[in-house]
Amino acid sequence: MMHLLSLFDLSAEQIRHVLTLAGYMKAHPASFQTSLKTKSIAMLFEKPSLRTRVSFEVGIQQLGAQPLYLDAQMVQPGQRESVEDIARNLACWTHGIVARVFKHETLHALKAANIPVINALCDQHHPCQSLADLLTIQERYPIDMKVVDILYVGEGNNVCQSLMVGAAALDLKLTVICPHDFGPQQAFLAELNQRYPQHKIQIGTDLTAVEHADVIYTDTWLSMGDTRDYAQTKKIFAPYQVNQALVKRLQATTVMHCLPAHRNDEITDEVMDSSISAVLQQAENRLYVQKAVLHHLFEEFSHS
Repeated sequence: MMHLLSLFDLSAEQIRHVLTLAGYMKAHPASFQTSLKTKSIAMLFEKPSLRTRVSFEVGIQQLGAQPLYLDAQMVQPGQRESVEDIARNLACWTHGIVARVFKHETLHALKAANIPVINALCDQHHPCQSLADLLTIQERYPIDMKVVDILYVGEGNNVCQSLMVGAAALDLKLTVICPHDFGPQQAFLAELNQRYPQHKIQIGTDLTAVEHADVIYTDTWLSMGDTRDYAQTKKIFAPYQVNQALVKRLQATTVMHCLPAHRNDEITDEVMDSSISAVLQQAENRLYVQKAVLHHLFEEFSHS
């Protein structure tokens, strides 16, 4: 059974395959129009969404399938009934589940459906976002991604952790800079080191120690649903802002943000709206990598 709960679920070869397939779908928009013909895909969203919902709905339709959007108020996972019971019922009518949830454990419970489950965001991972990010970097540096210096600055959240898995799998150079006590989770780091012991990822807290970056990536300082005081959070993260001074010092040629952004907090207007900003390219690429993921998982599922 094939699922995508995190990028750990894909081998390096499979990640490359998805990126290649996504690039082909982008260049040939009319391709794979019947890939998921006659199928229905449940979209279970505990969290609100713009890019994830629209890109998945459009992508599912472009592959010939029917998306069915279910929000938390309608389904109330774990309240009206167990997540496992919801999953088993959805399997009676649909062929796959795309889920945007608060907890990674919910995704594992959804596997009770015995149909493909795709993580559209959870507290630990955001695999589809990172696939879109990797496609974006590949497009902007087509000769060889392995020579690109990538810097992630901010909180070591789900986006950061998924980017780390993708970078490790593809043998990319990545530096992760986070404030003290806001880095990636220790359990995640242990799994990353076990899966990819030769990875080229460096983790630190001192942004001034970074001398160069081709790509600077940041994300919101406070993830959706986080109850920390934002005013206090801003004080802690202020030295980690992506601004023109940082871009100039590091000689960066690409700036990335997965959106939504708190403008002039983690990233300034001047940088986000600049010619080196790739934020809309990342957003657009969500469509193509998610179509590629859907096609890949259902192709694997049909042969299982």
